[in-house]
Amino acid sequence: MAKKIIKIIKLQIAAGKANPAPPVGPALGQHGLNIQDFCTKFNEQTRELGDTVVPVLINVFEDRTFTFILKTAPAAELIKKAIALKKGSGVPHKEKVGQLTKAQLKEIAEKKMSDLNANNVEAAMKIIAGTARSMGVTIAD
Repeated sequence: MAKKIIKIIKLQIAAGKANPAPPVGPALGQHGLNIQDFCTKFNEQTRELGDTVVPVLINVFEDRTFTFILKTAPAAELIKKAIALKKGSGVPHKEKVGQLTKAQLKEIAEKKMSDLNANNVEAAMKIIAGTARSMGVTIAD
């Protein structure tokens, strides 16, 4: 018989840097999970990703065991990395902070495709372009 999931915890943790300190410790501790076990497994699986922020879904079962699914980095993080940007614009529609090429946009869309609600790469590119616009990043033709 399949184990019953009692909670799904969503966290965003820097790759290879999970530790029992907040936000990881408190989020897992309140459900009685082995925090160090999670940190070790997460760090092993994300070590090669450098300093990327990795969203993770943790399924907590009623017997206090867990499984987790790693997602691709947030679109905003991928955009910042692609154009070497520290942070997005505070006033995105007035103050532009960078420019993304169509090729970079397509590359990010293909990376994020599995996590997006899009049927094809063109639709995924529109979603990523919207995120870029909200950060004050323009798309070059």
